[in-house]
Amino acid sequence: MNLKPYLLALLPALVLLGSPAQAAKLKPQNLKQLISESESILSGQVQSVTDGISDQGVPYTEVTIKVNNAAKGQHEKNSTYTFRQFGLTKPQRNANGTKMLAVSPEGFPRWNTNETVIVFMHKAAKLTGLRTTAGMANGKFVVQGGKVSNEFNNFGVFNDIEFAQGLLSESENTMLKTTGAFSATDFMSLVGKAVSEQWISNGKMK
Repeated sequence: MNLKPYLLALLPALVLLGSPAQAAKLKPQNLKQLISESESILSGQVQSVTDGISDQGVPYTEVTIKVNNAAKGQHEKNSTYTFRQFGLTKPQRNANGTKMLAVSPEGFPRWNTNETVIVFMHKAAKLTGLRTTAGMANGKFVVQGGKVSNEFNNFGVFNDIEFAQGLLSESENTMLKTTGAFSATDFMSLVGKAVSEQWISNGKMK
């Protein structure tokens, strides 16, 4: 591989974002988009967050989640799901005294140990193996007090989506009209049904 380290370090972000400027202009993603772009959808607790530089010279943040439930992908309850996202958690000083400033760009989700999350995980990049959530920060939801919200307070999650008549329960219909955080149980239940019953491909969710 002839890519120089600095180019290799930028590649995952460029692939995902098009350019760093786009990260600052991150657009809301609705639930249909998040489900369609996800390889795995799971809930659980963040067990560890570390960072470092890979053998390829790529700065990464490594996150391990203890799985509680999975709506998409083969993930057993109480198993662990570990992934690496582009960028460090904070600037680091190298052995030669220089400073590595390549933190995760704006628009990438930030991770905290012990937080409970629902995540929509994009597939890994072929070149580096790095991955992050679908829709960037749109695809990470934090659970607090039984409620769930993403970095944008759920703005746009149900925008421009139509569900087939009679498909949703009363509480799910109420959730669609809710502004801000909504029930984590109802949200994960709806996502699970949408995936397992293939609502998108059979036109029940469009």
